[in-house]
This record gives sequence, structure tokens and C-alpha cells, in this order.
Amino acid sequence: MKFLLSFLLLLNTILACKTQPQTNALIEDKTLKMGADRTELYLPDLKNKRVALVVNHTSVIGRTHLADSLKTLGIDIKTIFAPEHGFRGTADAGETIKNGLDTKTGLPIISLYGQNKKPSAQMLKDIDVLIFDIQDVGARFYTFISTLHYVMEAAAENNKLLIVLDRPNPNGHYADGPVLDKKFSSFVGLNAIPVVHGCTVGELAEMANGENWLKNGGKCKLKIIKCLNYTHQTSYEPPIAPSPNLPNLQAMLLYPSICFFEPTEISVGRGTDTQFQVIGGPQTGYGAYRFTPTDKPGAMNPPNEGKLCYGLDLRGIDARKHGFTLKYLIDFYQKSGLGDKFFNSPSFFDKLVGNDKLRKQLQDKLTEEEIRKSWQPDLDNYRKMRKKYLLYEE
Repeated sequence: MKFLLSFLLLLNTILACKTQPQTNALIEDKTLKMGADRTELYLPDLKNKRVALVVNHTSVIGRTHLADSLKTLGIDIKTIFAPEHGFRGTADAGETIKNGLDTKTGLPIISLYGQNKKPSAQMLKDIDVLIFDIQDVGARFYTFISTLHYVMEAAAENNKLLIVLDRPNPNGHYADGPVLDKKFSSFVGLNAIPVVHGCTVGELAEMANGENWLKNGGKCKLKIIKCLNYTHQTSYEPPIAPSPNLPNLQAMLLYPSICFFEPTEISVGRGTDTQFQVIGGPQTGYGAYRFTPTDKPGAMNPPNEGKLCYGLDLRGIDARKHGFTLKYLIDFYQKSGLGDKFFNSPSFFDKLVGNDKLRKQLQDKLTEEEIRKSWQPDLDNYRKMRKKYLLYEE
């Protein structure tokens, strides 16, 4: 009997131990961290170096701007290069960004949008290291990745190290759309990637080097500071809107599909509080939803300003599930009855698309399935190539 009681007490002790939390065990931290947050991986490269930052308002460590954080840590920042929308991110799309001084830090700001899109040798002569840290949204025509390309070229030509502080891509879970034909290369699409490229900026930087996309086949000295605990299936909404007219994740997910409306008579909601979440034009046949664009910060003189627009409210759809689609473009084009006059700027439309085939396909009343077949071989080749440069699990 004593043996039985002793055995039961021992068994109870063992079971109790198994059910108690292991307070001394290490708990794995699954917190998503940006490249910028991982200062221990790049601060050694900045010590006693002259540094230039390619940054905007999204370039933060926690709630503090990268420039302020690095200055506090004693890093010698010489210059800030500003992309489209400016250093503070308040300028309209396409608005000329002027050089100047940052009032908070006193640092000189050099615009990389407008006439000057690439740092010159003179601008880099007193620089040892460049840092690129800007939130992207994963669409080919979002110009921050064109700025990255030109910064890489400048770094390669002037033998400078470029450190990319990576950030998640809100549209990083897939790649889709027509691949750019190099004949239509422009600042809204420089390289042969699809509309939805499915890469982080770090992965695109590796791709540009690996695929010899830089001028004269140049190679940039590149260091990528990866995100931690990110995969391409991570649903990520940037805590800071990357530009004035992409205020939330729904807008970012819809952006690749409805940006094609920009050179048409259709409004994408600029001048409202639902930018890139509604579409509409002055004809009543476009749809039952109604809105009127007006002047707003970041959207001055918006398309169809002061006009009642009729169309669709897309805020309630599952944009992540549906992904990139031409159905809205095809539907509105056909309802307009305008033919080629539907496009205010056919040439800009072609640059956004990356070819001049889609306008003709719309005129010929091809279905989305038929149009997709025309770009599928190039898209398949891109998806295969993309796998070589992925830094994160798919």
C-alpha cells in the first residue's frame, strides 16, 4: 500500500511539472521588425562614415524618424535625398519637389523627383555610405522603386555602399499583370517587371543587380537589412500612409487595379476621403455610388473637381482575395462609349500599363481572360526569375 501511495505521489508530481509553464525557457519573439529597427546590423557600417539618407516620412524607427535616431546615435549625416511627395510626404503626386533645408535637423534636402532623379558624382563626393529606407506598396508604377534604381546606379558609378533597410510589401503575396516592355520604360516603370511585382525593395535591389538592369551593367555594393518575422503571406498595413492618396490598406490593395484610370476621365477618389477606394465619372451610367472631388491637401485640382461622379464604392470588397483585375477598367471603358477618347493621355496610359497593346485590346472588346493570355508567358518567366531573389518565405 505504501508503495502504491508513493507511486501515485510521484506520478502526480510529474504531471504537475508538465502542466506548469516553463518560466525559465526562452520564449521566441515573433514580433514583425522592420530593417530599420535592427540597428545592430547596420550601425557598425556607419561608424566614422559620412552618410546620406534616401528617406521620406515613412522612414521611422518606432515613432522616431530615422534621421533623428541616427543623429542621436552620433552618426554623421550629411544629406537627405527626397523622393516623390517630398521628405515629409505631403506633396501631390507629380508635384515638383524643391531642394532646401529640413527645419528640424538643419540637414540639406536634395530632391530626386523632377528634373534631377539621380544623385550626381558631385552630390556624392563627400559621402561614404547611402541608406535607402522608404515604404513601398508593391506596384511597378509607384515611383519609389524607380528612385531606388537610380540611387543604385549612382552608388555603383561612384563606388559607394548602399544599405537598404527593408520593409514589408502590402502587395507582396503575389505577382500579376503585364510585364513592362522596355520600349515603354519611364519613371513610372523602368524595368521588365509586372504591375504587381511581389517583391520587397530589398528583393528588387538584388534583382536589379542580378539581372544587370543598372546602366552599363554596373553592380552596386549592396547590403540588405532584412525584416524579421515577415513572409510574403504576411498581411501588412503600414502604420504611416506612404503617400497622401493611399490612406489605408484597402487603397493599397486596390491601387494596382485602378491606377490605370488616372489618364482617363474617371476619378479614383483623389479629392475625397476615399482615395483609391472609389471610382466614378460624370456619366450616370457608370454606377449608383456618387461622390464629388474637391481640393484637399495632397490632391489639389483633382480630376473632375467639383463634378458629381457616378460609379462604384469598393471599400467593402475583399481586395486581397481578388488581387489584380482589369474588370473595372473594361466595365467603365465599355460603359463610356467614348472609344479612344476615354483616355485623356494615351501615351501615359501606355506607360502605366507597360505596353500599347491593352488600349487596342479594349477597343477590340477582348475579355479579361483573353487579355491575360497575351501577357501570361512573360509573367510566367518573371515569376520563375523572381524566385532567385526572394529573401523571405513565400
